[in-house]
Amino acid sequence: MTTELGRQCMTKRLILMRHAKSSWALSGQPDHDRPLNERGAKSAAALGSWLHTRGYEADEALVSTARRTRETFSALKSAANPQFTATLYNAGPAAIMAALRQASGACVLLIAHNPGMCDFANRLITSRPAHPRFEDFPTGATLVADCPVPDWSVLAFNQAITVDFIVPRDLID
Repeated sequence: MTTELGRQCMTKRLILMRHAKSSWALSGQPDHDRPLNERGAKSAAALGSWLHTRGYEADEALVSTARRTRETFSALKSAANPQFTATLYNAGPAAIMAALRQASGACVLLIAHNPGMCDFANRLITSRPAHPRFEDFPTGATLVADCPVPDWSVLAFNQAITVDFIVPRDLID
């Protein structure tokens, strides 16, 4: 007999999100300092509502230190305890995995950048969602996956089970 408590003990949940659409309005602005644009702010708020209505509530968040990822996290209105992590800025799959293996929450929200997020998502899950935008993981793309591990420190690639996937265009025009 499987109970919710049993799922929490033997399975961790990951919400993997690429930051929302950012602005290129200021020429010469360092990439790390680019803010969300208006569409990105609306998309992040819509993603936050979607997460909440689906019951995907993180208790811990690992967020790149870039301005656009921090603003995405803020717009989600998540109650998760955020950890702003410099190693997630433009990180590849190995660095993302290393950061995630340090997590302690039952449900972790991780917000970072492409191309690392797309590569990480593709390597993490056992089967891809049918969504046509999964392959390129556009801005705001959000994968919810269950990881059958008792502790994040033992998470491996090709282990997570896809629960849900969405992009902002599915929520707003």
